[in-house]
Amino acid sequence: MRDLSAELLGWYDVHARKMPWRVPPADKAAGVRPDPYAVWMSEIMLQQTTVAAVTAYFRAFITRWPTVSDLAAAEDADVMAAWAGLGYYARARNLLKCARVVVKEHGGAFPADHAALLRLPGIGPYTAGAIASIAFDLPHVVVDGNVERVMARLHDEHTPLPAAKPILTAHAEALTPAERPGDYAQAVMDLGATICSPKSPACGICPWHAPCAARVAGTAQDLPKKTPKQAKPVRHGTVYIGQRVDGAWLLETRPDKGLLGGMLGWPGSDWVAATGARPTAPPVDADWRMVPGEVRHTFTHFHLMLDVMIAALPMTADPDRGHFVPHERFSPSDLPTVMRKAFDLTRK
Repeated sequence: MRDLSAELLGWYDVHARKMPWRVPPADKAAGVRPDPYAVWMSEIMLQQTTVAAVTAYFRAFITRWPTVSDLAAAEDADVMAAWAGLGYYARARNLLKCARVVVKEHGGAFPADHAALLRLPGIGPYTAGAIASIAFDLPHVVVDGNVERVMARLHDEHTPLPAAKPILTAHAEALTPAERPGDYAQAVMDLGATICSPKSPACGICPWHAPCAARVAGTAQDLPKKTPKQAKPVRHGTVYIGQRVDGAWLLETRPDKGLLGGMLGWPGSDWVAATGARPTAPPVDADWRMVPGEVRHTFTHFHLMLDVMIAALPMTADPDRGHFVPHERFSPSDLPTVMRKAFDLTRK
């Protein structure tokens, strides 16, 4: 098993992907150490999000808030606006909470301890293992979707996910070396992302070509097995996009808890399963009219369909909820994706 790890590290030294948060293996061998802040930031952003989608956001965050202390001192609204469009907005709230705890309780330095990392807001077992191994070279197992796929194929494991998670984690742990565990963790993820891909794996150029049990059995294409997912339910709602005659937009900051918590958005109804059951009371009396078409957006656990109502509001408008944002201070890019879709529908 350890020989396999050495083979993979040799492959990684040549083929490691270039990422703005990663220290290349040659630089690391020369003594350059990973920045725990950058590793943490990237791992939070990469949760359920692709490298391609994260890269620009990571660069923007690191440029604007180059240290964890800078981020901890940032305004919540600025961070939430910078996160807009990346999705899974609880991550942004936890990003701020974690940064402030690191500054307050750890002097602005991430602890080089797996148990201490687990106690930080927004850091679970996977993220703690990734930071511990990649940032501090501690021998902790790191298992994401790429690693699960590689382990399932290497061992020809047919137990379907998610039941297979502990089995695949044990396989990954058995391969994690004491030397260069951080590089090894990134090597397995790179292998899964570039060669042992979900469809059409390039087995002929894989560094683990010979020992891969699924390749020998001819089952690599079918692994990992997954338990069929249930169909997502559909919810419905209404949003109200009002612009005052001076150009100001009526917006609201959503409650901290729940979907899109803490994000800027349009006032609207609850999102409910039955089309006719949702409340439709607008935030202010006005001549509201429905925009043709509807907004469709998919969250992790359900599909959402939104009606969009628009109105021109007088200067005397006194909304029941929300607040007016001057036209020059409003940017659609500050909105989460579903709210920006609603705005875009009105532009059409």
